[in-house]
Order: sequence, then structure tokens, then C-alpha cells
Amino acid sequence: MWWIVWLVICIASVVLEAASPQLTSIWFALGGLAALITSFIKPDLWWLQLLIFVIVSAAALAATRPLAKKLLSKKAERMNADRFIDEEAVVVQKISNVLGEGQVKSKGTIWSAKTEDENETVDVGETVVIKRIEGVKVIVKKKERTEQ
Repeated sequence: MWWIVWLVICIASVVLEAASPQLTSIWFALGGLAALITSFIKPDLWWLQLLIFVIVSAAALAATRPLAKKLLSKKAERMNADRFIDEEAVVVQKISNVLGEGQVKSKGTIWSAKTEDENETVDVGETVVIKRIEGVKVIVKKKERTEQ
């Protein structure tokens, strides 16, 4: 009768795995399968079946979990626009937060822009540094001038 228990564990583990976006129970399905096979070979030794289940599940977990975790981990992907952050840009339309206007050009792309400081204005031709992107606007800061 133990083969029914192992079959249920196998099926439940596979169903749970299919319903989950991450690897959560596939190891128990492998252990259940090994115990199921053992239950047909040695039907009266339930403790051996349990031992096989635990050993196979633990071995499968130890062997595959680090690799699975590495492959399934979601890394933060930089967006295409992120390449503009901390880059220089040239002001092509005067930036005035009060008037809600201003544009900069960086790497051949023109962006609507505003400054970090709400009261600051930046004239055409000045160089700024893009600090962040909010929606479709870049937030800029005047580039510090270095004395030579």
C-alpha cells in the first residue's frame, strides 16, 4: 500500500511545481519516484522507502538548487535609457523649471529636461550632467567647471 503514498507524493509535487513560477518541489517528485520504485521491490520495508525518499530528495536538491537558483534569479536589467545617467549633455533650449521648458542633447538624443534645483536656470550651450530620468524628462545638474 505504500506505493499509493509515493504515487500521491510524486503527483502532488509535479502539480505544485507546474503551478509555481520557481523551482519548489521537483526534488520531492524525484525522491517520491525513487521510493515508489523501491516500494515495488521491497513492499514491506517502509523505512527503507522513506530513507530512499529522503536521500534522493536531498541529493537532488543539493545537486540542482544552486544551479537552478543562479539560472532563475532575476537580475536587474539596465534599460536602454539608463546609459544616459551620469553622462554629459548640452543644453539646446534654455532650462527653466518655473516655465516648464528646457531641452538637452546627449549622444545624439534630445531630451526634455529640468534641473534638480527648482529655481535654477541653465542657458543654451552650457554643459550639464544627467542625474536621473523621470518619465520622459532627464533631471540635470550644471557641470562643475574645472580651472586649468
